[in-house]
Amino acid sequence: MSLQVEKLEKNMAKLTVEVPAEQFEKALTTAFNKNKSRFNIPGFRKGKAPQAMVEKMYGVEVLYEDAINEALDATYGDAVTESELDVVSRPEIDVVQVEKGKELIYTATVAVKPEVTLGEYKGIEVEKASAEVSDEDIEAELKKVQEQNSRLITVEDRAVEDGDQTVVDFEGFVDGTPFEGGKGEDYPLTIGSHSFIDTFEEQLIGKNIGEECEVNVTFPEEYHAKELAGKPAVFKVTVKEIKRKELPELNDEFAGEVSEFETLEEYKNDVKAKLSLTKQKEAATENENHVVDKVVENATMDIPEPMIDSQVNNMVNDYARRMQSQGLSLEQYMQFTGMTIDTLKEQMKPQAVKRIQTRLVLEAIVKAENITVSDEAVEKEIADMAESYKMEVAQIKEYMGENGIEQMKEDLAVQEAVDFLVAEAKLV
Repeated sequence: MSLQVEKLEKNMAKLTVEVPAEQFEKALTTAFNKNKSRFNIPGFRKGKAPQAMVEKMYGVEVLYEDAINEALDATYGDAVTESELDVVSRPEIDVVQVEKGKELIYTATVAVKPEVTLGEYKGIEVEKASAEVSDEDIEAELKKVQEQNSRLITVEDRAVEDGDQTVVDFEGFVDGTPFEGGKGEDYPLTIGSHSFIDTFEEQLIGKNIGEECEVNVTFPEEYHAKELAGKPAVFKVTVKEIKRKELPELNDEFAGEVSEFETLEEYKNDVKAKLSLTKQKEAATENENHVVDKVVENATMDIPEPMIDSQVNNMVNDYARRMQSQGLSLEQYMQFTGMTIDTLKEQMKPQAVKRIQTRLVLEAIVKAENITVSDEAVEKEIADMAESYKMEVAQIKEYMGENGIEQMKEDLAVQEAVDFLVAEAKLV
């Protein structure tokens, strides 16, 4: 394999890789062995015809795609290592030459980790976050506990009201025709949650149990299903259940039921003390964020677009996993909210840029201040993980592997950089 590296603008680079003809020939053979059972050659049992016969009958080009992928898998990683570039995106591959008996030549255009020019980062002055607990904070916490201890009361003597928890059957129609994904049975829907498109929920207010009604909505112009985007739809909906939330009264009895205290006053004092601890932690985190944000603001860097795209895709995948853990697929979420994947990505892009900037700046601080993490600190972190997950230290290490442990070391160094910046900052 031979390699040429060309550095492009905006922290992009192009790797031109030449795969020797002999190696590409082997890749063709591998591709043939992988696909030989697909070929029917007169006079041969299926999968038994020699490679030369298949190439003559179908053309060698039939093997190119798999052979190229085989050659890419075998050479791209080595090319990146040899280039000594810090690649931070998936490659954009372009095959320049592919011909039996000749070198396979391809280019891989990649984003390269940008250099960071640090501005002022020591002695940063930021406004100190307040850790004071207000009466409103206490009332909000009590309200939260009331909500947690509320009861759902089945309602049969009135129509749907805002805030009710209902169970509905529905089926949607566009131009009188049912559409895919527009039907649901025994679907739990909280009125006012805005989990359905347009004014769907509001139109159920005033409807009675067992009453079939029509709900008229319009799909958003940017709806993910293009055949529905911007179109009016009619949903036939039947309300099957109505439940309202009943909150317990705030009194001494309530305090005795939800805490170890006998009076509401004692319980409020305990709530205030716990909120104070929480507020102090939140204030410390806010101070930390403000300091880091100011340091990032003072730095300069040129982030390549593919690096941002990779971060956005990772965030979308994380979001999809969280949705899945709640029993909702990303596709269903898109359908209910009327959002598209492109809209979601656009919404996530600013946060993706901020995450990249913050990480790059903190890594630059680590380098500038020569921050190192001891093996003892790494061992302690692994031990804490093992205790948290109820696993043996050896199991954690095996699960993480060398790369995972090295990543942990880098993460710990970054956190030390944050601690350094906060310690150096002026909180006023």
